[in-house]
Amino acid sequence: MENQNNNSSLKSLVILLSVLFALSLVYIYKLTTDVNSTEVKLTTTLSEKDQVMKDLKDLKTTYDAAIAENTSISDELIAERDKVVALMANLKKSNGDVSLFKKQYLVLQSKMQGLVAENETLKKDNTVLKVQRDSTIVVLDESKKSNKELSGQNEDLTKTIEKGSKLTIVNLKTAAFIVRSSGKEIATDKASRADVLKVSFTIAENSIAKSGDRKYYVQVIDSKNNVMGDRQTEKISDKTLTYSFIANVKYANKTVDLVQNIPAEKLEKGTFYVNVFDNGQLVSNTTFTLR
Repeated sequence: MENQNNNSSLKSLVILLSVLFALSLVYIYKLTTDVNSTEVKLTTTLSEKDQVMKDLKDLKTTYDAAIAENTSISDELIAERDKVVALMANLKKSNGDVSLFKKQYLVLQSKMQGLVAENETLKKDNTVLKVQRDSTIVVLDESKKSNKELSGQNEDLTKTIEKGSKLTIVNLKTAAFIVRSSGKEIATDKASRADVLKVSFTIAENSIAKSGDRKYYVQVIDSKNNVMGDRQTEKISDKTLTYSFIANVKYANKTVDLVQNIPAEKLEKGTFYVNVFDNGQLVSNTTFTLR
């Protein structure tokens, strides 16, 4: 009877141990599954975080390129770029859900697309304005270009021109003078010593030209490309002319000699240009050099 009880107890113990072993296996399996799930979740989160960080870096690079264009919206571009940098810093510190950062990124991306499009439009507009500005014709530029074409023609002008209704300007000359306290003028070829520039020219006789009041605009340009004298600007026809002085003439079909002094202050050596305009048209020009 005692042996029977011992066998019964032993069986109970074996069953109990078997149950405990089975439970331990279930627990170990569940624990392993939870650990793997946690690792997958952490890996996924890390990958999403890296992707959002990469997207933000690309966004910043786009802003940096747009800011380098230096347009009128550069300040706004800089402000938005700073928001991206701040979001990158916050993302770097985070360890949890990145969905909020993804939403903020999408908002910043949308804003960036609008600003970059506006920036491109401004760049195109600026290019058009530059082309228009470069192609604008002004009399000052035209007259300087014409100097080479007309150079050397003044001496032959009176020999080759035929009589007509248009008046002819001849003997256009300019010279530098020192003015003594007595009023005496002494010619000089040194720019630093000159007190005045004397401009002279002749309106040739023309018996069939229309008599009456005539107005000539004289332009003297120094070696630094500055218009000397009055430096007044007037719009003539469709052109704008900056002149040194106006020569008013009462023409009576006879030769008229004109002389005008222009104050010379702090002149620098080089080539000087002299142009005479009649109603906006260049009718005579010359150059001279001071050392």
